[in-house]
Amino acid sequence: MSDIQTIATIGEILVEFVSHSRNCALQKISDYSGPYPSGAPAIFLDQAARLGARTQMIGGVGADGFGRSVLARLEQDGVGTKGVHVSASHSTGVAFVSYYDNGDRDFVFHLQGTAADAFDVSPALLDPAKTMLHVSASSLGAPSMRAKIMPTVRKVCEAGGWITCDPNARPELMRDDEARTAMLETIELSHCLLPSTSDLDFLFPDLGEEAAIDLLLKSRAEVIAIKRGARGATIVGRGERHDFDGHPVEEIDPTGAGDCFGGTFISLLAQGASLFEAGQRANAAGAIAVTRRGPMEGNSSPSEIADFLCTATPKKQMA
Repeated sequence: MSDIQTIATIGEILVEFVSHSRNCALQKISDYSGPYPSGAPAIFLDQAARLGARTQMIGGVGADGFGRSVLARLEQDGVGTKGVHVSASHSTGVAFVSYYDNGDRDFVFHLQGTAADAFDVSPALLDPAKTMLHVSASSLGAPSMRAKIMPTVRKVCEAGGWITCDPNARPELMRDDEARTAMLETIELSHCLLPSTSDLDFLFPDLGEEAAIDLLLKSRAEVIAIKRGARGATIVGRGERHDFDGHPVEEIDPTGAGDCFGGTFISLLAQGASLFEAGQRANAAGAIAVTRRGPMEGNSSPSEIADFLCTATPKKQMA
């Protein structure tokens, strides 16, 4: 991993509006906050940049206020944006989300035909051999985006770069067999996987967790980081296992917390951190993320994470 110079993502960049009313199912009149900068790949990369990694975002926004707000946030946090196309003929993608008391969410995405998928991947932008390409598999649900992501995945893999993948299996965005096929191919080519427990259930409905982990580690994957939400995280690989308990925090908005976790973990791993350190700080970053409304508002700096760990260190167990 010493040759890796850039962490890159390809996928949706959008703004999000969050309902203040729980259980409204996006069908009742409600107050909303927004526009919040969003998009799973963008949230991930913003956090990776905040943790000190050199980054490159590839995607699209409109030449409108929404697009300017997202682009300004990414640039403010140090994300490389040479790969972001600003479209004068397409509006920025938009999502709406509302929550239920039990933690479930309703999403409505407006991505197809927007600037979110109106971009190209410049072959000169990345050195595949020195790139760690992160794929949020929710992006593979859009055929136009999938056609941009998968050739780049193969190119990076063939050149000796690294692929990391968050399966991020959202039914709202993955409605066809081609999306699942692309996700499975990406998983097969990945050096590091960041599934949630629900992703493991989706991918391996007939296997228990340990059997699923063993199966994934028999492919190319060297490290598996399992996100357990409020229950913490587990890091497995390289002959190690680290289990981190969740931090007791007040949850305001969980959207983006998994991407924040992943951006922290991959950024630190790329910079030479141990699995324990990367996992411990990613677990803390994910906890911080849920305490703020807005999917990218919960992203944090190294000093914020360090301060949080000084006052709220969870019990860490070795298995």
